Amino acid sequence: MKSKLYQKIEAGTAHVKSRVTISNLAMKSDENLQELIEIAFDIHHELHVKAFWSLDLVGEKKLKLLVPYLDAFCEVLPKIKNDSSLRPATRIAMFLAKSNHRKNGIKLSQEQEHILIEALIDRLIQDEKVAAKAYAMKALFVFGKKYNWIYEELKPILSQDYSNHSAGYKAAAKNILKRLK
Repeated sequence: MKSKLYQKIEAGTAHVKSRVTISNLAMKSDENLQELIEIAFDIHHELHVKAFWSLDLVGEKKLKLLVPYLDAFCEVLPKIKNDSSLRPATRIAMFLAKSNHRKNGIKLSQEQEHILIEALIDRLIQDEKVAAKAYAMKALFVFGKKYNWIYEELKPILSQDYSNHSAGYKAAAKNILKRLK
């Protein structure tokens, strides 16, 4: 028998109301959260994308709930190929980078940082959608405050083929490049 959360994910859509309902249900209990994460992190599961859409909102609202699952997140992020789950996963990585940089935020291990950094750089140099690239840029900019070698890697990546990208990419890259000077 399918759980209530599973049924909601199955019936869910990309609409905000649907994603909010599922994320709220997941945040109400550890069991629901674990189920949402298991589905999201199983890249071969038919509901993987829908689960990530809602997990993104959990990360936005209550990032600390994801702490017990950080190693699993770090393991799955580089493996994600589907554009529709890549955007929310990269957004979660951005939330983690920002939190990691704050005094009272979530502290990532050095290994977790390096895995995320490598995955985010890969997202920038691969042919991905603009939203995932923009979140990757922002996260890498934050990580670069700790690891200044990132800025030296980021500058040529963002400048390269700048003119061949969309307006959204150009705006995000221009903002980051201006902050790197």
